[in-house]
Amino acid sequence: MRIANAAGRLMLLADDGWTDVEQASRGLFSADPQEIYERWEEFRHWAAQTRPAAGHAMIDESELRSPVPRPRQTLAIGLNYRDHADESGFTVPEHPPVFTKFVSSITGPYGEILLPEGSVDWEVELVAVIGRRAWQVSEERAWAHVAGLTVGQDISERDLQLSGPVPQFSLGKSHPGFGPMGPCLVTPDEFDDPDDLRLGCAINGEEVQKGRTSDLIFSVPQLIARLSAVLPLLPGDVIFTGTPAGVGLGRTPRRFLADGDELVSYVEGIGELRHRLVRA
Repeated sequence: MRIANAAGRLMLLADDGWTDVEQASRGLFSADPQEIYERWEEFRHWAAQTRPAAGHAMIDESELRSPVPRPRQTLAIGLNYRDHADESGFTVPEHPPVFTKFVSSITGPYGEILLPEGSVDWEVELVAVIGRRAWQVSEERAWAHVAGLTVGQDISERDLQLSGPVPQFSLGKSHPGFGPMGPCLVTPDEFDDPDDLRLGCAINGEEVQKGRTSDLIFSVPQLIARLSAVLPLLPGDVIFTGTPAGVGLGRTPRRFLADGDELVSYVEGIGELRHRLVRA
């Protein structure tokens, strides 16, 4: 199953196009994409059992927004690929390093992102979205708590992120537009192996990152088990799972995003994000 947020309305991909969920369900489910995660199991059952009668339509990509516009908790994982830990000068962590991206940073899969002053970097990531409250969940049961997967970019302003005396990871990664997600959410059953997906990104057509999620140090189930041992994961929460090597900070010489750059990010089986970076 694939769902999307088109101009603030929840859409479901049917055989012949996209269906407006509120209209097709005759008001059983809200048009608000964020609200569906609170009723995820009920919604999945409805989508599987019901052939929507409402008219189908193509979606103009300019209408697409984040499929998770207002998560209560955004948990992001650092150094979760060995090659990225190496390029960052860190040893492989024994426990997932966790930070947050504030909700005002979230944006959709296409459009412009304003460049603040400083050194702005890219980090393509697989994002897991919670569909059922997870509290002290075992690794073996973790996928049952995932609504779906989407593409994310953990865009980061490194000067603020690494400023001392204590690093400001969450602030440096939370400028407006620094948390794009999309273009849709795909349920785990749509993949041959949701633990092994190809991902990467390019700047102005030049590939700068590529990897596979099978190389994650802490897989999606391991992250859910580790995180839910400490705090409940709530329906609609998102987990940015980490980025592979190839970020600008790890290059010699270092490279950062510039005015006019086009940043394209993808995850196999989900789709791609496309953004133009512009100075205010």
